[in-house]
Amino acid sequence: MLRSASRAALLLPALLSTTVLTACGAAGSGGSVDAAGPAPSPSPTCTPAALEKRAAAVLVVGIPGVTTAQEPLGQSLVDMGVGGLFLSEPNVESAEQVKALVDGLRARAGRPLLVSTDEESGRVAVTREIVGAGPSPRRLARQSTPAQVREFAQGVGTRLKEVGIDLDLAPLLDLDDGPYSGIVGDRSFSADPQVAASYGLAFSAGLLDAGVTPTVKHFPGQGRSTTDTHAEAAVVDATVEELRTTDLLPFQKAIDAGAPVVMLNHLGYSAMDPDLPATLSPKAYALLREMGFEGVAMTDSLGMGAVNLRWDFPEAAVRAIEAGADAVLATDGNQAQRMRDALVAAVTSGRLPEARLDQAAARVTALAGGDAQALTCQSPNLPTLSVPAG
Repeated sequence: MLRSASRAALLLPALLSTTVLTACGAAGSGGSVDAAGPAPSPSPTCTPAALEKRAAAVLVVGIPGVTTAQEPLGQSLVDMGVGGLFLSEPNVESAEQVKALVDGLRARAGRPLLVSTDEESGRVAVTREIVGAGPSPRRLARQSTPAQVREFAQGVGTRLKEVGIDLDLAPLLDLDDGPYSGIVGDRSFSADPQVAASYGLAFSAGLLDAGVTPTVKHFPGQGRSTTDTHAEAAVVDATVEELRTTDLLPFQKAIDAGAPVVMLNHLGYSAMDPDLPATLSPKAYALLREMGFEGVAMTDSLGMGAVNLRWDFPEAAVRAIEAGADAVLATDGNQAQRMRDALVAAVTSGRLPEARLDQAAARVTALAGGDAQALTCQSPNLPTLSVPAG
């Protein structure tokens, strides 16, 4: 993260047996149909929301420089119907200010709206002004038990929830024991996959205990590379089997525990699509789903150099959804309309299957607590994280 099936209409049974009771009732006070009477009319076909609304729903975008709910950018984004907003450092002045900002935009939206931030503790701590300074994940793992880390993360989550933030783009499950200032560095709990998994799950559970959804990242593991994907692309040279015993192991444990959101990184992988960052790689998303993940797959920010120097925001958004992403993250909300319009155009032209867009929009909407059925005619069942105490 930045430091700083075509849609199938859900047709209810067209013709009900005259001896079956219907939930919505039928002729007669008892709710049954008279066998001698006319057959009931076919139930209506589910009609999804406008394509523009479904396309906007997959976007989670930043609101650069916005500090109040009265500013045009924030208002235009919620009016567009974006699935979520991302708060970065310039949006955060105080707890009271953030709460007023979030409450105002949610009120304008009139619907559930994801509000996210990047609070890992340590050097990546967007909301430090609200939650206070905290130790790095590496220090947490070295000085605390998993139970203590869970309690710590619950405290962080409680302060985030108080100001209306309900999605944290943390924790990292990446493996690294190199210099603390490395691209991953001390943002990692450990280079040992078992330790990283244990502490990452504890941090995740603590956030969830406070009512904040965690996001495990950066699948399929960013610790092998020293390249900063904020600036440029790089390729990890490892087989999938090598990754399964190392980098992928913490993600597998998180998936098995019911992790609701997984963020993908911008590195290429020689064993998958070396010419594509994982965020735009069909094989990376296929691997994630093969591991049993049924939640929301999110991209890292599409404004980072590894993506943005090759594909502009609209093309990157389409490629991400095509590949298998559900939530498209971009910290610059000024790009949201262009991304939405590109997604609409891709569906209209036949390039992007409408069913793929609907699947993504349904998952993001369900994560926000919204009515995915009304938006997309789909009702996804997202996983629920379960981590035993202790």
